[in-house]
Parts: sequence; structure tokens; C-alpha cells
Amino acid sequence: MSEYIIKGGKKVEGEVTISGSKNASLPIIAASILNQGKTTLYNVPNIHDTQMMFEILRKLGGSVTKKKNKVIIDTSGICQYDIPEDLMRQMRSSVIFVGALIGRYGKVTFSYPGGCDIGTRPIDLHLKAFEKLGININKNYGNITCTCDKIVGEKIDLDFPSVGATENAILVACLAYGKTIITNSAREPEIVDLQNFLNKMGAKVKGAGTDIIEIEGVKKLKDVSYNIMPDRIETGTFLCMAAMTEGNITIKGINSNHITPVIHKLEETGCKFNIQKNEIEMQAPKRLKAVDIKTMPYPGFPTDMQSIFATALTTAKGSSMIVENLFENRYKYTQELIRMGAKITVEGKTAVIKGVRKLYGANVKATDLRGGAALVMAGMAAKGNSKIENIEYILRGYDQFDQKLKALGVDIKMVN
Repeated sequence: MSEYIIKGGKKVEGEVTISGSKNASLPIIAASILNQGKTTLYNVPNIHDTQMMFEILRKLGGSVTKKKNKVIIDTSGICQYDIPEDLMRQMRSSVIFVGALIGRYGKVTFSYPGGCDIGTRPIDLHLKAFEKLGININKNYGNITCTCDKIVGEKIDLDFPSVGATENAILVACLAYGKTIITNSAREPEIVDLQNFLNKMGAKVKGAGTDIIEIEGVKKLKDVSYNIMPDRIETGTFLCMAAMTEGNITIKGINSNHITPVIHKLEETGCKFNIQKNEIEMQAPKRLKAVDIKTMPYPGFPTDMQSIFATALTTAKGSSMIVENLFENRYKYTQELIRMGAKITVEGKTAVIKGVRKLYGANVKATDLRGGAALVMAGMAAKGNSKIENIEYILRGYDQFDQKLKALGVDIKMVN
């Protein structure tokens, strides 16, 4: 088990270039199955989750080759339709393979996915969408088998704008007969990236970024090369780290439009910005001001930034209130922050944070990906040394995290 050792008290200062998006890479990697050929991807982050996706592809019969800054995927040899249970249980995002395999081959067997324990994330919306498109679903002792003779376009009304269900429905519909319309679809930028990738491959998808997406089925797709969008959550993480440590940061290779709600909230805390389309500069104040946050589906404040922003507010002036509207278990990290001197009270989906002058170094454990990044940030701002255990969670989603932080002046080392 690896861990981070952090000596607190250093400001985050300098320049950093953001890696490709984790949440865009995963569905695009799965979507490479649809063309039964070669896909060349650029800007894929080198993280545990993408490695797991590649491992699943190989187990299914595909091949993955890495050359410098590109990844070449060949899915022409895929001959398996059972997603390995051990890999499925490690990562929830593996469920996105289901839509791709049904779309291409009309069948798949898989188990319920695992991942970070941040709350119940049922896949019933995915299954309802599949059934609408004429897919037969058989649940048997924890395994689910989906089969169909023919996928026919239909209208899918999602009960909730689920990102995963939206992506899976798009993947199934790309090679269907006729038109599929998804209403109340998720609007995240990563879905726009998936649409752009699929259309470059020859699909006919439109409406991503709005709540209605239309897919006109095509007969086949072609080989493609594509550049993954930058990671907006990594961007927000580094901004919050600079904000909490009174830092001054320049972040390159980003799309500032993707993180508008985070920027607005940081401005409320007293941070100053110079924003270009692909670059952002931020100067933090001596001490942040308290603000209130409610997480919402995009374009609202992202749930993935909740623990990170809340941690920055632990040393802000005044009291802040956080309302987590998406995942009920997303406050586990607060117990670790309390060990470092934070004053946080959680009741249901609401957390009240009373700002303190200083956090203090402690031994703490990451409980999920974003909560783990939040604890790293707390250690950076704290007085004394901190040890962050269970950093496997963090390695799932941040590319070269400790190296980037070192380049920004943080005293951090990874110990195996």
C-alpha cells in the first residue's frame, strides 16, 4: 500500500499543464469497440482507471499499444462478451463497456460494478434505457445478461440526468436501426467529447451539452484518431490547492468554460483571476472568505469538486454550508479532516464548516478518489507533517499527481 508524506506550510506557486480528462477517456476507450478497428487516442491520462479499461479491452480480445503520447487500440479481434467480474468490481466506470458491446455485438454478460464508496449508484437507469431499445435483460445471481436480435431506435426518457446512463444509451444507439432520442440527458462536457469522438468515427449524434440528444443509427463506423479534452476536475483541484495555500498559479491546457461554477465560487472567496480560453491565472488572498455551495448536475457545481472545495473552506474566515445533492456518502472525508483540526458538522446531505485559522498535520486515510485529493490539500496547508494512506484511490484519477505538486513547490513524496 502506497502513501504520501507531506510537509505542510508551502504555497502552491508556478505553472502546471492539465492532463486529459479521466471522465472523458473512460467512455471513449469503451466506444473504441464500436468500429471493430483501430482507434488512436491522444492526451489519455496515465492513471489507474484508464489502465483498468485497457486491461478489460485486452481480456475481451482487443489490443492496446502505447507510443509516447498516444494510445493505439485495435478492437478487431474482440471475441468475448463477458466483462471480467474481478475488473468490473474494481471500477464503476467499467459499466460503460456494456453499451459498447451491446451496440456492436448485441450481447454482453456482466456483474454489478464497484468503485469508490460515495453512495448508492444503481444501474437501473442504464437497464431501462436498454429495454427501451429492445434489449432483453436477464438478472441471475449477481450477473446480468443482455441480448437482442435487433436494436431499434426509440425515445428514452431518463428519470434523472445520469452521466453513465446517457453515455451507455448513446453507445447502444449508434449502430441501431432508426433514430433514438434521449430526453433529460446529462449535459456534462465529457458527453460532448464522447459525441465529438463518435461523430469523427462516422456516427450521427447531436445535442450533447443539452438535455435532448438525438442519435441516427448508421451501419458501420470507421477508424479514427482523437484528442481527449482536458480534465476539468483536475483543473479545479489545483485552483483550490493554490487558494487554500495563499498561492499564485497558472494552469495551462484547459477549457475555462468547463469550470465556470468553480471559478465563480473561488471569486466569492476572494481569489482574483485572469482567464483565457486555454489558460487561467489565479492569485489567492491571505485568507479565503466563507461561501455556501450546493452540488448539482452540470452546469451546476460539480459533486466531484465538493470535498476539495469544502476542504479549502476549513481555514476560511466565517462559516460555510455545503449541500451534497447527488451522493449520500460523500462526506466520509470530513472525519479525517476533523482529525487535522477542522470544525465540520454533518447532518444528512448538509455539512457546516466553521473556519479555523490552521489545520495540523496528522495520519489520515483516503476513503475515495476526490476525498483523497482533498486530504492531500489539507496536508499541504497544515502545520507539520501529514501521512495520507490508501492513496490507491487518488492514483485512480490524477496523472503524475505528486510530480506536478512538487513542481509547484509542495513538499510531497510517495512511499511504497
